[in-house]
Amino acid sequence: MASRTDNIASNLNLANFSKATELKNRIWFTVGALIVFRFLSFVPLPGVNPLILESLYAQTRGGILDIFNTFSGGSLERMSLIALGVMPYITASIVVQLAASLHPALGALKKEGETGRKKLNQYTRYGAVLLTAIQGWFIASGLEAYSASSGLQAVVNPGMMFRVGAVISLIGGTMFLLWLGEQITSRGIGNGTSLIIMAGIVAQMPKFIGNLFEGGRSGSVGPFTIVALIATLVAMILFICFMERATRRLLIQYPKRATQNGMMQADRSHLPLKINTAGVIPPIFASSLLLLPLTITQFAGNSVSPDSTAGGIIVSLNQYLAHGKPLYMLLYAVGIIFFCFFYTAVVFNPEETADNLKRNGGFIPGIRPGKNTATYLDYVLTRITVIGAAYITIVCVIPEWFIAQTGLGLFFAGGTSLLIVVNVTVDTITQIQSHLLAHQYGDLIKKAKLKGRLR
Repeated sequence: MASRTDNIASNLNLANFSKATELKNRIWFTVGALIVFRFLSFVPLPGVNPLILESLYAQTRGGILDIFNTFSGGSLERMSLIALGVMPYITASIVVQLAASLHPALGALKKEGETGRKKLNQYTRYGAVLLTAIQGWFIASGLEAYSASSGLQAVVNPGMMFRVGAVISLIGGTMFLLWLGEQITSRGIGNGTSLIIMAGIVAQMPKFIGNLFEGGRSGSVGPFTIVALIATLVAMILFICFMERATRRLLIQYPKRATQNGMMQADRSHLPLKINTAGVIPPIFASSLLLLPLTITQFAGNSVSPDSTAGGIIVSLNQYLAHGKPLYMLLYAVGIIFFCFFYTAVVFNPEETADNLKRNGGFIPGIRPGKNTATYLDYVLTRITVIGAAYITIVCVIPEWFIAQTGLGLFFAGGTSLLIVVNVTVDTITQIQSHLLAHQYGDLIKKAKLKGRLR
């Protein structure tokens, strides 16, 4: 059996892809869903003139909205039906998960299994609708204010009906994206929400790379700078791949059991703990928390007089929390570190793992089963999470500082976009390999049954 398993692992390549019909259907479904997502990003809100809107957006280019625009695949720039993307849902999930950790009633739902998870997901959707309505209202008001201040009428018929229609359209677009993401997760390959965010980032990358080489052609960017940036990107991709695959393996030993030959043999295995257990969640959560108030203040600031107290506060807030500013990068780093520890605590429960080991007779050599094992697991997990948090912070914040200092906006979201693209790509490839492996196991079982019948 071991030789068969090794043979499967060695032959796990794309040559077997043509035989895996279910896998091909899943991949084609995922591709089709992402194409629908891209088509929707070009459908403007009712009552908005896209050509004039492009001129208005050019006036705010380089600010915090560029990050939002990158995550939404350019939908915000075109003010499409899915301009807000899935960010309201991510922000709502942060609030619900924090509430579940603090509130006993919501915490009890997490322990109810699938039923509790569905209820928490339902609460998250209600929160996403509320946040989309709030952000949509300020975006609609900001569009009207931009039109009035610049003299360019991006909104065809300003007024209450336009605002209500914009809010309803944005809610519908965000809810459709959530449904599309769930369909990708269940009927396609990979995590649907992460793939949608990655697709938006990848759609913007050709334009940013084209701008870089256009700068080299015009002379505004030197050839050495272009080569250095490309080399840095390659090094970062390799570093991210290495850190995402890095694990801390804990030796697990089981009691001696009698074998077929009558000898006593102790079974051993390993418990892998990823250095970055939280994945891409911390930078996405930190970005969404910063984008929520800043999007509202940047749009609301156009409808408030700068000479007023409220206008002065909004202007100061947008200045200090602008993309690349020290306060923005500090809050971004703090948010990443916090969510690294928070989400790791959500997805990995040392007490539950220790109980499962004790129930199956497993133990860590030198550590007593039960409470001592849980304490040791928490100790090891905390130490490796420090490394993981430092790694994500460096990957996400250092490029932000570099771009702010040099003015070379290769990727407006900095290392965050690169981290998301690489991480989601690695996870998707891993799932494809798992489906291929399952398909090959199925073929082996069918062949074994066929041989048994022939005999």
